[in-house]
Amino acid sequence: MTFLHVLMASLVVSMFLCLYRVMAGPTPADRTVSVDILGVLMVGFCAVLTAMTGRDVYMIVGVSWSLLSFVATLALAKHLEGRSFDD
Repeated sequence: MTFLHVLMASLVVSMFLCLYRVMAGPTPADRTVSVDILGVLMVGFCAVLTAMTGRDVYMIVGVSWSLLSFVATLALAKHLEGRSFDD
């Protein structure tokens, strides 16, 4: 097993742990942080997949995912704060 395979397996395990925290998080803030970390792990997953396969389309997906994750985290934080989206 190569280093990239071990890295991929550890990313998948970390993703499942984040999904568990999303389901069982005691507060909405914990769930928000877990969803944000899940987005970062998905970008890492895409980067490792790009290194394994040599196809750059996975990196494009990773960059798109990071932009969507950033906007979603901001929107969820504003919602949890109780403000509207146009404030």
